[in-house]
Amino acid sequence: MSHIDPVSGYPTYDQPPPPERPARNRSATRRTALVISTIADVAAALLGLWILLFLLDANQGNDFVRFIHGTADWLGGWAQDIFTMDTEGLRVFLNYGLPAVVYLLIGHGIAVRLNRA
Repeated sequence: MSHIDPVSGYPTYDQPPPPERPARNRSATRRTALVISTIADVAAALLGLWILLFLLDANQGNDFVRFIHGTADWLGGWAQDIFTMDTEGLRVFLNYGLPAVVYLLIGHGIAVRLNRA
């Protein structure tokens, strides 16, 4: 149905309101996004910490260093030996750095998508 706008003189058309989106709890979605990005950050931090400990020649017999190394092996196991160079430091940097970057990109990408929805 249309009528004439008294100010502009042009016809205006009544438009139905936009369809309502399903009711969602925005705070729950944001919390989920925060949890996902935090998990990605922690995974990347552990991988980065192992790279740092390795490059600084940390004591491999230390319990903390062994824990970080084991955790980094578990987190980055899918990317081990993608890069096989002679320089051991560069090899560790790339083989553990790649999973760290992938976790950050995927985790924060999912969080951004959740926050936009």
